[in-house]
Amino acid sequence: SACEKAGRWEEALQLFGMMMQCQVEPNTVTLNSAISACEKGGGWEKASHLYSMMTQSKVESKTITYSDMISDLENSGEWEKALQLLRDMARGKVESNTITFSAAISACDKAGQWKIAQQLFSAMVQSEVKPNAITFSAAIGACEQDGEWKR
Repeated sequence: SACEKAGRWEEALQLFGMMMQCQVEPNTVTLNSAISACEKGGGWEKASHLYSMMTQSKVESKTITYSDMISDLENSGEWEKALQLLRDMARGKVESNTITFSAAISACDKAGQWKIAQQLFSAMVQSEVKPNAITFSAAIGACEQDGEWKR
């Protein structure tokens, strides 16, 4: 976590690797920290590998896990994978929050998928998840692509 906060994601992953070599079982906290470090360093492939490790080892995924993963995918232009994780959350009965929805909406907006971004915004409101300024910015960007701003 300290390495992640200091922007030293490579060192965080090295420490995680050492932990595995020492046969220390990863838990939700260590995996979330490693995934978050990848998100800060733009390593969505590494984060995806860690997420797979998490699901295979039956370590509980939490909202923070998905938030970091979806944000990383958003920043990497992987909007379809971000949407898949949002669906995985629903299937796994993991509660979505403002961050997960906002990142997914933003991913769709950046990819020119304005219809899907608008659908996600509607789903967010129906789920009674409170949008924030980032959410509205992404939703407005999607409307701009659609020409809805003229109305």
